[in-house]
Amino acid sequence: MATPAGLTLKRTALYEAHRAAGARMVEFGGWEMPLEYTGIMQEHLAVRTRAGLFDVSHMGEIELRGSGALALLQYVTSNDVARLAVGQAQYTALMYPQGSAVDDCLVHRLAEDHYLLCVNAANTEKDFEWITRHNSWGASVRDVSHEYSQLALQGPRAAAILARLTDADLGAIKYYCFRPATCCGVGGLLARTGYTGEDGFEFYFPPSESERVWSALLDAGKPDGLLPAGLGARNTLRLEAAYPLYGHELDEETTLLEAGLGWICKFDKGEFLGRAALLAEQQHGLRKKLVGFEMLGRGIARDGYPVWIGGEPAGRVTSGSYAPFLRRNIGLAYVLPSEAAVAGREIAVEIRGQRVAARLVPLPFYKRTAKS
Repeated sequence: MATPAGLTLKRTALYEAHRAAGARMVEFGGWEMPLEYTGIMQEHLAVRTRAGLFDVSHMGEIELRGSGALALLQYVTSNDVARLAVGQAQYTALMYPQGSAVDDCLVHRLAEDHYLLCVNAANTEKDFEWITRHNSWGASVRDVSHEYSQLALQGPRAAAILARLTDADLGAIKYYCFRPATCCGVGGLLARTGYTGEDGFEFYFPPSESERVWSALLDAGKPDGLLPAGLGARNTLRLEAAYPLYGHELDEETTLLEAGLGWICKFDKGEFLGRAALLAEQQHGLRKKLVGFEMLGRGIARDGYPVWIGGEPAGRVTSGSYAPFLRRNIGLAYVLPSEAAVAGREIAVEIRGQRVAARLVPLPFYKRTAKS
């Protein structure tokens, strides 16, 4: 299979397992990945009510080591990496000087001077080049993506399923923490993180062990209704939770403040790329603001559809879908800041030339009851 540009798509170590399971494969970020197995609806509901297992080995991993690693990360990311203890992870963004994101990512502190970044698949090379370009501190920076497979076990029964197959004390791994662990007889890093809005774990381990771990987890989870889940459910789950997706809610033209990510901008840590632009934006105001909406009329709002408020063009949709758990059509959009704060405000989304009624609603659309 090839991309339109004629480049061969990458495949994870589980490609054959996905095909054997009857997965529908699609191109995503330069990779050939499973979109769905039994259906997006079923996989989505499995994650919300039981558990789902995702192959996310297409994600990139970048390692930073050395005495200059912390200073480099503090400069190129928006959050405060110095706040991390060893064994903690942090959501952050690699920054452009204009206050927008090169990428959003996770930083894991493995040791005092050793960090592991998990970045978006399509941005791995760009991210690595950007970090290397700004490395004035002599840190060792390596793209180690080939050293890892990554599986995400997500859902309210994820911990119970994983407990049968790991030596880790899962109760001791708090949200956004990780530790070295053995899972299914394979050593790796086990993190309590995810992209679905549910409790769950992400396991980083050698690609050569991929089918062993994948099969063992699926077998162990059968009594609990665990299903393999693809990119389709991953997208609808993150949309219900109002998590941003790079290339949709985040891009080179959108600042973190416009995207509602001011909480990962730690201005008091000192200078970082984009800091001055974001501070100026705080003073002078935003150009646009991210909002959530639900459709009142028939139809699904798709990416790029125009948004109208009071009969005037007011923005565009960034993500839209039917939400299987909430059972309604929802979406995210950028609109004029003056319109963004009015919860319940009726708007219209232009769908194939017709303006269809919708209304603004608070975010996130879905939030689980935390138990850990």
